[in-house]
Amino acid sequence: MKKVTVPSRDEVAPANQAIFDNLNKALGFVPNLYAVIGHSENGLSRYLAFQNHKTSLTNKEKEAVNLIVSEVNGCVYCQSAHTVIGKMNGFTDDQVLDLRRGKSSDPKLNALVNLASGITKNKGKVDSRLTDAFFAQGYTKENLVDLVLQISDKVAMNYLHNLTEVEVDFPVAPSLEFDLVASNN
Repeated sequence: MKKVTVPSRDEVAPANQAIFDNLNKALGFVPNLYAVIGHSENGLSRYLAFQNHKTSLTNKEKEAVNLIVSEVNGCVYCQSAHTVIGKMNGFTDDQVLDLRRGKSSDPKLNALVNLASGITKNKGKVDSRLTDAFFAQGYTKENLVDLVLQISDKVAMNYLHNLTEVEVDFPVAPSLEFDLVASNN
């Protein structure tokens, strides 16, 4: 397959040009993966509306989900972006790595990332112990629905990057294999 290029502002529809301008104002740049969505005249506005929906999950919970789903799906772009965003939301470097490994010292987040990992790995068919642990930590049916929607948001971006392989324009997240080797020395 021919590699998909990252379009410039001038190469996208006028509506996407306005979104590029807004992203530049908010972030200081247009992330390459968002720019790739700009190849679709309606895709970028549709995706951003979905991504920015109201949810019962906290920002930290959303980032925990983003990190584990991106790890399961092997998306280095999203691992990198959400390492930065996770730290902006209060996670330490070690906590980010643990979340990518599918664990947390916080029992509630641990139940969340375990369920998110199971849902992602098994296409929604999970052992009832994972959902039982999720609900035992105080999560609700609303949280479960919002978790699935958060996973679907991240799966879309993981698949898009894994397919297009556009350049990662965030500091590249360390691979867990490297991290495990380094910690054993």
